[in-house]
Amino acid sequence: MKKAVFAAALAAAATMTMSSAFAAEDMLALAKSKNCLACHAVDKKLVGPSYQEVAAKYAGKPGAVDTLSNAILHGVSGVWGPVPMPANPQVTPAQAKQLAEWVLSLKK
Repeated sequence: MKKAVFAAALAAAATMTMSSAFAAEDMLALAKSKNCLACHAVDKKLVGPSYQEVAAKYAGKPGAVDTLSNAILHGVSGVWGPVPMPANPQVTPAQAKQLAEWVLSLKK
């Protein structure tokens, strides 16, 4: 019985890992399709901060998903320096939330 439970747990963990990787690939594709990667990269500063820098800045802060979703949708200025982030009208509110959650998951 213990072997069956262990095997089921191992299979569930493998499935979660594969679905997480798939979700990360999907989110990277979404970011690319919405031109986010013209100014941002996962691990290095371009025009704007890297997604890992954003994740580190907002880690554990209440309302971080809403703050980032709002910035994605409506733009923001003065948070990361003098270059403003423009609004992204091509992104839906649901996509903005998904992107914000994904970015926050990239904290090292």
